[in-house]
Amino acid sequence: MSFHAQSSKWSDLFSYNNVKVIREDGDRIIAATENGIFYYYPGSGEIRKLSKANGLHDVKISAFDYNPATKTGIIGYRNGSLDVITPDGIFYIVDIPIATGTTNKTINHISISDDRAVISAGYGISIFNVSRREFGDTVFFPTLGASAETVNAAVIKDNKVYAATSRGIKAHDINTTFPLYTEWQLIATATGGFSKIAASGILAFSGKNEVRYGNGPAFSVLSGFTDVQDVRVTSSNIIVTDIAKVNIYSQAGAPQKIFDAGEDLNTAFFQQNTLFVGTKTSGIYNEQKTSLKPDGPYNNTSYKLSLLDGQIWVATGKREDLDTAQNPSSLGYYHYDGSKWIYPEYFKQTGNNNFNILDVVPNPSNPTEVFFTNMIHNNFKGIYKMNDDVFSKTYLTELNAEGVYLNRPVGLAFDENNNLFSTFANSTSASNTAFYFFNRQTDKFIVTNVPNGRGAQKPVTKDGVLYLPVPFNGLLGGLLMYNYNNTPSNTADDSFKFLTKNNNFKVNETISVALDKNDDVWIGTMEGIRILSNPKASILEANPQAEPIIIEENGLAEELFRDANILQIYSDSGNQKWVSVDGGGVFYISPNGDKTIYHFTKSNSPLPNDSVTDIKVDEKTGKVYFVTLDGIMVYQGDVTEVTSNFGNVLVYPNPVVYAQYKGNVRIRGLAAKTNIRITDAAGNLIHSAVANGGYFEWNLNNQRGVRVASGIYYVLMTNEDGTDTGTAKIAVVN
Repeated sequence: MSFHAQSSKWSDLFSYNNVKVIREDGDRIIAATENGIFYYYPGSGEIRKLSKANGLHDVKISAFDYNPATKTGIIGYRNGSLDVITPDGIFYIVDIPIATGTTNKTINHISISDDRAVISAGYGISIFNVSRREFGDTVFFPTLGASAETVNAAVIKDNKVYAATSRGIKAHDINTTFPLYTEWQLIATATGGFSKIAASGILAFSGKNEVRYGNGPAFSVLSGFTDVQDVRVTSSNIIVTDIAKVNIYSQAGAPQKIFDAGEDLNTAFFQQNTLFVGTKTSGIYNEQKTSLKPDGPYNNTSYKLSLLDGQIWVATGKREDLDTAQNPSSLGYYHYDGSKWIYPEYFKQTGNNNFNILDVVPNPSNPTEVFFTNMIHNNFKGIYKMNDDVFSKTYLTELNAEGVYLNRPVGLAFDENNNLFSTFANSTSASNTAFYFFNRQTDKFIVTNVPNGRGAQKPVTKDGVLYLPVPFNGLLGGLLMYNYNNTPSNTADDSFKFLTKNNNFKVNETISVALDKNDDVWIGTMEGIRILSNPKASILEANPQAEPIIIEENGLAEELFRDANILQIYSDSGNQKWVSVDGGGVFYISPNGDKTIYHFTKSNSPLPNDSVTDIKVDEKTGKVYFVTLDGIMVYQGDVTEVTSNFGNVLVYPNPVVYAQYKGNVRIRGLAAKTNIRITDAAGNLIHSAVANGGYFEWNLNNQRGVRVASGIYYVLMTNEDGTDTGTAKIAVVN
């Protein structure tokens, strides 16, 4: 069994709408979705969820089955790994069989029968011993060329495996010749093969428009379906899930019940005359069409995030490379209003699916007004305004005169004076970059062209300066620093500087930018980080030079993040930095970068993947939001709003019981600079330190490096100038 670092401090913002499989376990219903499992208790209405935040080891679930007799479930993932859920813990299985030359490892289907499970995957079929958690006999199906055959699902019946494949129904006894593909018998065929199969007394299997059932060699047929999504067989029924309807038959094929869900379905579960259906966008439906699911975003696809006063807005687009917009995702934005997640009806309407939303921001003075950018190569591109999540206006006409490949909006930012800016790719010329200022009096976006650069990322503004990363490769990339002097409608007094390799960048391509509490600019490029001090003054310099971060590694001077593609940088209120590295996870580093506090990756934390496209910190709660294309994960950070005085000082865990916890004690809510003295009950000094950034960790060692004895310890704290003090007690039990 494996455990994630800091697992108790994580939570997910995953979507639980797309229910792929439903199973039952006594008094609860179990639903498998794309990124997690949830349990629904019909008696109490309670819903609990299980994801990578609290026990699972991956995301992108592709198959699931559960055995209520042994309380054991098996989750299959697209990457070919398994999670085995047992009463003793969750076990991660990665040693799946792979045939030479096979690249498709996706688990397509799992069916548990007593202590055996048949695993259908991209390579073929394996028998899995559940209690020993070991793979047994495996048959590799041909996966390449004219002889390729895909195994979509398989079940065990009477010690024989029946497989629904792209060629038909194949069968073989579980015996010594099971691994020989040429020994498998073809017992039923159809154009396109079969996608689903189930067994309980009889077999039932489906193509797109029909279901066959019986024990062979001849099979009866149920027809008239539009697009069969799933087939289940119970001891008395055949349950057929069509694209929007559930049809229930007796095992003899007599119609029993039809349920019209009115929306797209994946699966259905029918037991003791009770029906639950798994929808693609609304979780579980009961027969009253009540949506049963954990609250969450409409979908897992996420790219950028905005926070304001406990509300969250999530953009769902992405970029294929440095300049090109992805094909429409057909997704809009998700909005958490402080109590529930909202998906605007505007995005559900027929025809409103040409969206690649790269950014969404609320108006800080009126959060009901929201703007988003749509970077797409057609006439749906532009900036959109929503009021109360209802479409209000699109700003297109003045932006589209130059054709669909120019003036493609990317990022949005409000400055301290509530001025709204937007960056655009390729404004009026392939060799220009630009930003747009929203003039509320004329209700138009006014362009400012800059004769440098090409493409754009999300901008950052502070003190009348706009910082615009330009990622385009070659001579047209860099960082634009544009001083609009807090008068964006008047360009007469403006000045700018375009930073490139001439300013000590290793490469021109700039992806991200952040300003820290010292007003230093942290610049993320495709090959490392650079820091520029006093940027406002640097605009007026002839050739300002940015500096790398140099750290000591094994006695040698090394450049921090050398050659790394820096996707995102965020400076929190304690001036620590959160840095996202493409393919390398997230680093949490000290204010000047000389110390790595944490390094979170997909393998050592609940992060969905190692490419985090956005990072935001709620300074009031300390929560850190990590945005990925596979969903959003939240980490309870240690730093909240930091000032020169103390906030709400919290010590945790407290008491520290060694048998239960072996990590450091954390203290948060401190001043920006805090002098700390830790004493025992007799007043003897045990440890002293200076904490910067609003929090402190103590490893429970005394000044000689020896762990302290059991007892009560007092923490005496003063801020930098001695005008504010704080105290705390820590109980230690060894």
